[in-house]
Amino acid sequence: MNYRRVSPLSRFFLLLVFSVVLISIDHQSGLLHPVRAAASVINIAFESVIRLPGSIFSFLQSYYPDNSLHQRFIELQRNQAVLETRLQRYEALEKENQRLSQLLSASKNTSDRMLLAEIIKFGPEPFNHKIVINRGIEAGVYLGQPAIAPNGVLGQVSELGLHRSVVTLITDSSHGLAVQIQRNGLQTIIQGTGKSDQVRVPFLASKSDIRQGDLLVTSGIGGRFPVGYKVAEVTDIVEDASEAFLIITAHTTAKTGFVKEVLLLWNDHQSESFRPPHFSSADE
Repeated sequence: MNYRRVSPLSRFFLLLVFSVVLISIDHQSGLLHPVRAAASVINIAFESVIRLPGSIFSFLQSYYPDNSLHQRFIELQRNQAVLETRLQRYEALEKENQRLSQLLSASKNTSDRMLLAEIIKFGPEPFNHKIVINRGIEAGVYLGQPAIAPNGVLGQVSELGLHRSVVTLITDSSHGLAVQIQRNGLQTIIQGTGKSDQVRVPFLASKSDIRQGDLLVTSGIGGRFPVGYKVAEVTDIVEDASEAFLIITAHTTAKTGFVKEVLLLWNDHQSESFRPPHFSSADE
């Protein structure tokens, strides 16, 4: 007989009769006791697998009673937020230290005496390029004192107060500075244009050896600024046949918009006991 041709109902009755026969044999004799024992062992293994998730949950619940696991997770999230915030502060401090290191290293060719000052505001007049710093007469600051930034010369002290001073920037239209071309040593001067980060070289003849990209540095003439500090880079040269001099524009290497501190330098010949005879409006 082909088993596949047997109807489902016939299979059910066949299995029912077989089950009744096995129950009767088990009840009247002990022939099926070994089978029952083996089945119980297998059943224990299945029960252990089924109960495993519940056992893990019970263990975790006993280790973290109630909702302490969730609370611990929230606490860790909060701690992570605090640590990330502190990390941002540490990164800002690291950049601050790097900037100050650059500023101090910029004065390695000068005398040992120098003073770090903070810019507290820019001049109120838009056409006058001046800044106010938080150092004055009490710190020994003097008129004409050089002020530099990590990338080059900023200007010089033009007004004094007890605790504040005004620095006129080299971009101010009233400011002039003796410089030389670093490439060939050609000496000239620069003047402020009244425009941000821009100066001009007014008195170079048309045949002068100057090129775009030339770096202008302090020449030391006049004894106020030490030799070799970066001042500006030549960006534009125009030769006009009707003019006796070249029209030269240069951009300052120190960008005032990115400067927070300045370094005040002392000339070797400048007396430390120098004090101006009166106070100006720098402290007002």
